[in-house]
Amino acid sequence: MAHHHEGHAHQKSHNHGSHNHNHGSHEALADILDLDAEVLHEHLTEVMAWVHERTGTAATVLDLGAGTGAGTLALARRFPGARITAVDMSPQMLDHLRHKAHAAGLADRIRTVEADLDTAWPDGVEQQADLVWAANSLHHLADPVGTLRTIRAAIRPGGHLVALEMDAFPRFLPDDALEARCHAAVAEARATDMPHLGADWAPLLRAAGFTVKAQHRFEIDLRPPLPEATGRYAQTSLRRLHQGLEGRLSPEDLAALEALAEAVPQHPDLTVQARRTAWIAEP
Repeated sequence: MAHHHEGHAHQKSHNHGSHNHNHGSHEALADILDLDAEVLHEHLTEVMAWVHERTGTAATVLDLGAGTGAGTLALARRFPGARITAVDMSPQMLDHLRHKAHAAGLADRIRTVEADLDTAWPDGVEQQADLVWAANSLHHLADPVGTLRTIRAAIRPGGHLVALEMDAFPRFLPDDALEARCHAAVAEARATDMPHLGADWAPLLRAAGFTVKAQHRFEIDLRPPLPEATGRYAQTSLRRLHQGLEGRLSPEDLAALEALAEAVPQHPDLTVQARRTAWIAEP
């Protein structure tokens, strides 16, 4: 299972399945995950409040596909006293996460486990978790229902799974025809190699034996004044979009996208629009 990433057209991926990324690609992915966490901080805070209100306290938390740890640190703050295990397939991501946890003064409550959940349930992972958190990571699973059954067995009676998934990748320019064509091309590609992106997870959760207790769609619509990092977030996202669409867009559109990525931090119409859906399920 790949890294959670808060976001974009893989663009962000690294394909989420491949194990041989070079150092540079890890650095680039870590950068966009950190930008995502900074720009969408209020969104994550809102999600955590919604989760906490519906799940109560938690002493043991499992973060699956933790990436650089935005969710891990938010969980640590929202559930004070909880012991948190962060799982990701990338040692570089986990190293980045450990540094962030140390800087935040939370290192004593967070431990990391390197594992790919498509292959085996990792040794040393909490088997009776109060809360399992999976943010933008489930859609990378090769066998979602099978892995969800394994996750269900690791949640204690009365515990919860929270799945947070993006419906689509973030948009930065309202009504921009080029950006719309880019996203259509991404959707076409992902329909084949990432068929569960944007899926309704309720039927899959029920097929794995869960009871779905709550579902909520979070609409992200950031308008000026925007967080300071928004321009760099948009630029990095569009550049990764460009990389992922080589061979899928016309040369003219690719050139226009490259120019747009260069100009977007100063674009007068810059916004951030995205939708994410959360499900809370009980074993």
